Amino acid sequence: MGGDGGGRWTGGFFRGMLRAPVVSLFVGQRLRGLASKVKNEDLIAVTDLIEAGTLTPVIDRTYPLIEAPDAIRYLEGGHARGKVVITVEGDGNLRGGKIRIET
Repeated sequence: MGGDGGGRWTGGFFRGMLRAPVVSLFVGQRLRGLASKVKNEDLIAVTDLIEAGTLTPVIDRTYPLIEAPDAIRYLEGGHARGKVVITVEGDGNLRGGKIRIET
């Protein structure tokens, strides 16, 4: 969660906050920067919802790793209406046998 790495002192804060208003001058939309803080209570509440099964991610499609280019094309096409998941089959060294990479 959080920043884009950014600068040594600001962590990318100014780049993120200034980019949107400048881009707004050249596009037909009003863009604004967004700053947020991660609160421990919020993370606990979301964790509780996930564990209770009340909050679940919407998975649009699942692709095996070999079809990752197809998954990227699908995302670029703007068709995704949920998460696009790329699965990586394990070779026995992975604990769960599969890794899910959500995009």
